[in-house]
Parts: sequence; C-alpha cells; structure tokens
Amino acid sequence: MKALCIVRKRFSIRQDMLKQKVLSIFNSLTVRNSEESRTQGREHRLGSINESDEPPTLEEIRSWNDSFDKLMKSQAGRRVFREFLRSEYSEENMLFYLACEDLKKESNPELIEEKARLIYEDYISILSPKEVSLDARVREIVNRNMVDPTPNTFDEAQLQIYTLMHRDSYPRFLSSQIYKRLLQQTQS
Repeated sequence: MKALCIVRKRFSIRQDMLKQKVLSIFNSLTVRNSEESRTQGREHRLGSINESDEPPTLEEIRSWNDSFDKLMKSQAGRRVFREFLRSEYSEENMLFYLACEDLKKESNPELIEEKARLIYEDYISILSPKEVSLDARVREIVNRNMVDPTPNTFDEAQLQIYTLMHRDSYPRFLSSQIYKRLLQQTQS
C-alpha cells in the first residue's frame, strides 16, 4: 500500500511538471499573440485568435498529426499553427479563415455588411498587403457576393484557403521545429 502511494505521488509530480512545461511553451506563444493583437486591432475585430490560456494536452498535440481538421478544431492547435504560418509569412491565411468564421456567426445585417467590407479590404483586395491567394473564378464569386453580403459571402474563398493550408502548410507544420519542439517538451 505504501509503495502504491509513492508511485501515485511520483506520477502526480511528473504530471504537474509536464503540465508546467506545456503551459510555459504555450504561454510564450500566448504572450506573443496578445502583444500583436494590441498593435493589430483591426485583425482582432475580425476574429483573430482570442482563446483561453489553457495549454493543450499531450493527446491533443498528438491528434494534430492525425488530421488537419483536428488541428483546426482545436483552439490551441490554431494558435500554434498560426505561429508556424507567421514564421512562413503566410499568417494572413489563418486570419482570413478566422475572420470568415466570425462573419458566419453574425446575424445583424448592418454588422454583416461592415465585417464583409473589412474582410474584403483586408484579405481580398489586390491593394491589401495581407491579400490571400485566390484564383480568378473564386475572386469573381466573392465580387458578385459583395453586392449583397451575407454570412456566407466568402465561403468559396474560405474553402480555397483552407485547402491551401491543408495541402501546403500543414505538411510543413508537422515537420517544423515548432511542432517537434512542442511534442518533445510535452513528452519529456
């Protein structure tokens, strides 16, 4: 019985140490994102990451390797993936995706129109420094949809960017130092 108590105590200490390591890693990403959101207020309004500070579990981190959908459904996964995209100078893809998700939650017609206009100016307009890469067909669909914006105005464009991130950025993310370091530090 005494041996079992010792084993439980050691296991509990090990779990606490692991949780502290993950929290430390995660907080370093959180601090960087919160500093940037103060300087990029417009992106924040359009749905940039505003998640809680709860660190991901080891199981959650491992699940990101299983599918891109699991990564994107996880708040922590999106935060880490956004950090990776920032390092590749393609963070605008995630920001656009999140802004579209935010727009889909809106029901007030005036706010829908305002948010759609901001998304267009920030991510679709050829004059934007954060323009996402869309083919001509999708760009034309978006332009037609902007005549009378709805929460689904950018669905085609969002799907194209989601597919781009899935096929292009996601495989590189899985082999990136950001992901590998997070896995190693949570396993040790």
